[in-house]
Amino acid sequence: MELIRKRKDFEIVEERDYIDHKKPSGYRSYHMLLNYPVQMITGEKKILVELQIRTMAMNFWATIEHSLRYKYSGEIPENIKMRLQRASEAAFLLDEEMSIIRDEVREAQKIISEKQEQSRKEQL
Repeated sequence: MELIRKRKDFEIVEERDYIDHKKPSGYRSYHMLLNYPVQMITGEKKILVELQIRTMAMNFWATIEHSLRYKYSGEIPENIKMRLQRASEAAFLLDEEMSIIRDEVREAQKIISEKQEQSRKEQL
């Protein structure tokens, strides 16, 4: 989100935080509405686009949930809704755990690199 906000080649119209404020279905994502310039034969035209930022786990969940909405014509049975909510929470917890693991691995790599650098300096 911060990388998108730093760009100056489009205008951010609206932001919707479904991560901190998840939808009742369990969906979590961050949406940004943008006025994005497109070059046409007649000149530049700004089009409204929606950018959805979500993890791979939540994207998988959203893809399944979206297809179920069509299968059930928008009326997903209550037991499946509950299972989707639980699956969404599991995906969110998985994302959090993987993020923690990634940070720990990066920290370990940093420590190893520093030790290797120190060892090289001592050998000189």
